[in-house]
Amino acid sequence: MASIVKHRKVNIVVLGQDEPVGEHCKPGDIAISAAADGWWTSFIGDDGTIDSYDIPYPSYQEALWAAKAAAEFGV
Repeated sequence: MASIVKHRKVNIVVLGQDEPVGEHCKPGDIAISAAADGWWTSFIGDDGTIDSYDIPYPSYQEALWAAKAAAEFGV
């Protein structure tokens, strides 16, 4: 079940495995989602496009830290 962590007025949407980013996020959100190979960090653009880092983070905490760092810079 999706949950939201708010950081610097940015929604960081935490998704479980197999929860689709597009169903839970809106433009300007950052998503971190669980997968079999780790935690993926994705960014939802103003036009709804989804861009992700090339590799997943090994833990939820690392993915959350990366999302908060991106929110600091307004990404």
